[in-house]
Amino acid sequence: MTDNNKTELPIDKRIEAMVNPLGNACVTIFHLIALFAIGAATVWSGVTTFLNIMGKSHAGVEDLLLLFIYLEIGAMVGIYFKTNHMPVRFLIYVAITAVTRLIIDLVNVDHSASTQILVLGGTILLLAIANAVVRYASHKFPAGGVEKHD
Repeated sequence: MTDNNKTELPIDKRIEAMVNPLGNACVTIFHLIALFAIGAATVWSGVTTFLNIMGKSHAGVEDLLLLFIYLEIGAMVGIYFKTNHMPVRFLIYVAITAVTRLIIDLVNVDHSASTQILVLGGTILLLAIANAVVRYASHKFPAGGVEKHD
């Protein structure tokens, strides 16, 4: 397309051609700032939790699971930086770990079986099934390159 042909385009197409690169740059900048913020908050929270654990006489299982949650969130941020894709499986792992923390907290407080523990156990089972479905689907139907739509 020559410069003469560009001026023959309708005004809305010319404006779109000028604004799209700016919009794409803004989205990319936002993603990077958000990822750095999430990564920094994760590191900050992890370090704070670790220092609190060190101040206690011992580390509980809940404390260790919380550190694993921070590790999984950090891994998600790292994977997103490298691949520009959010791994859904890691979100499921975080959810399973968080529900496990709730079960342990309930058992530590109540020391008896309850329907809450049964419901939370069912939640973990449902999340594990969801993880299996996601893994199967990603193996059976692997994502190719992202298609560009012009």
